[in-house]
Amino acid sequence: MVSLETPVCDFGKPAIDFSLPGVDGKTWSLQDCRGENGLLVMFICNHCPYVKAIRDRIVRDARELQQLGVNSVAIMSNDPSEYEEDSFDNMKKIAGQFDFPFPYLFDETQQVAKDYGAVCTPDFFGYNADLELQYRGRLDASRKQAADPDVRRDLFEAMKQVAATGKGPAEQIPSMGCSIKWKSE
Repeated sequence: MVSLETPVCDFGKPAIDFSLPGVDGKTWSLQDCRGENGLLVMFICNHCPYVKAIRDRIVRDARELQQLGVNSVAIMSNDPSEYEEDSFDNMKKIAGQFDFPFPYLFDETQQVAKDYGAVCTPDFFGYNADLELQYRGRLDASRKQAADPDVRRDLFEAMKQVAATGKGPAEQIPSMGCSIKWKSE
């Protein structure tokens, strides 16, 4: 398992459209997912210990961000032939088990992850109401284990600022996680 950090935020970079199947049976696009005040695009998976450590926090933050007009979407881009835990059927199970309040989408071709420049799970892309990138950082200080419950909620605070002002914080701490499991060419 390779551990990677996300690159620095490319402020203002536009969100890239997609059309991906969700575990709910719908096909979702960027426009379907966006909120009035922004959109959080999360690249996650089922097997990664970094994601497992924060799933409950992702759900909590997504629910609270909805109240601020920021919607969320989770995209799974790993090659499930290498990791059965990341299969579409298991995506459905995890979404139900954790009561995901956002679409959980399967990027089978991995093109959406490539288009976004996603490098790890979790990888967070926070967009403003104009779908311009304003946040590319971590959820909080959690790593392979959840951090203390009272740690600063970096992603939530950043997206709260984005919802209110349209701008993300200048200082951002990169997210860290497992490398995306790319298909062999």
